[in-house]
Formats: sequence, C-alpha cells, structure tokens
Amino acid sequence: MMLDDPYRLAHLPLVAPHDPRVIAAKDGTSYDMGRHPTAYSVVLPVSADALEASPAFQALDAELRRARFARKVAWHVMDRRRERLHATICGGLGSEPPAIEPACHVALAGLGPIRVEVRGLFSGNVNRGRLYLRVYPEQRDGVNLFHTVQRVLGRPTTDLYVVGLWNLMDDLDSDEAAILAAMIERWWSRTLLRVEADELWLLGARDDLVLDAEISARLRLR
Repeated sequence: MMLDDPYRLAHLPLVAPHDPRVIAAKDGTSYDMGRHPTAYSVVLPVSADALEASPAFQALDAELRRARFARKVAWHVMDRRRERLHATICGGLGSEPPAIEPACHVALAGLGPIRVEVRGLFSGNVNRGRLYLRVYPEQRDGVNLFHTVQRVLGRPTTDLYVVGLWNLMDDLDSDEAAILAAMIERWWSRTLLRVEADELWLLGARDDLVLDAEISARLRLR
C-alpha cells in the first residue's frame, strides 16, 4: 500500500518531515510542509480518555502495536492530538470563524445530546496512510442527526464520519497490507465506544492533524 500524493502533501510532512517522499508544497494548494492557513469546521468531539478506557479499543490498539508494520506508525504524534480528537460534521467553513446565527444556536440546543457509536478500523481511498475509526450517529425518528446539524448550519449532507487516529510513515509491503486488510475486516463492525455528546466544537486548524488548532466556540446541544 503506497502512501498517496494527498497524504504525502498534507500528512507525511507532519509525522516524518525529513522523508524524501514528502511533498512540501503543490501549486493550487495552500500547504507548506503540512501547514495551511486556518480552516474552520464543526466537529463532534471524542474523548481520548473514554476511548482509551474502552476494552475493545485497548484490544485494537494492542493488535496494531504488535502488527508487523507497527514500526511504520507515527506513535510519537498521538499524544499531541489526544485533546482534539473529533469527527468532522461540517468542513470547509472558510478561513475566518463563520457567523452562526442565534436561530441556529437555538435549533442545535433543541436537538439535545446526540448519541454516536465509534467503530473501527477504516482506511480510505484518499489520504492512504491514515487510519481511522468510523462514527455512526443516532437515527432519531429515522433521521440521521448529523444530517440535521448540517441542515441547521446550511451545509450539504454527508454520510461518512471518521476519527483520524493513526498515521503511517512508510509504504506497506504486500504482506503488511494484507495484515492491515485482515484487521480492517475483523474490526469493521466492532463497537469501540458509545458517546453522548452535549456539545459540538467550532474548530480552527492550521494542519490536517490538528496539531496546531484551537476550539473557537462550543455549540451546545441542550
């Protein structure tokens, strides 16, 4: 499994900056060694403490640490990210904090807490090299509550929500890729954590790993 160009541009400079495969910059993008101007998004926070206390997550993490490719995982950046773990609900909100109308705050508060399940493991077709957990939002009266949030904020609805956790620093050979594929299949439907969120974050980040980021606002769900 080869690290793809988007990953080598946005992620590899942050976890292995001296790797010769790093794409430091690219015409038509704002990336400079993995950093970019502040970009805002609305996200669902995921507690690292709660995740790490989950026996199922502990088992998955232990399996990853024992895997043949474990030496290729950027374990050293995980502590720097743990206070801002999240799943993006509304991305691409611009380089300035968006104005959220009072009526939107009222509508979000009226939803009440949102329950989600965190499951794993996932690797997508873009940003190959990043491994995720998948987030499944509560269906209330048959309605995906993340869709409701997106509509309240005037954003397009989406159906994939992930928590990025692990980053590779090297390509995987065929045997390593097969091991990862087997892990993904084995863990695909396993519930690792159940979350009841009573707030969302407006997050401003200057890199895709939120190493340099801040919570600009908290959007209450009660």
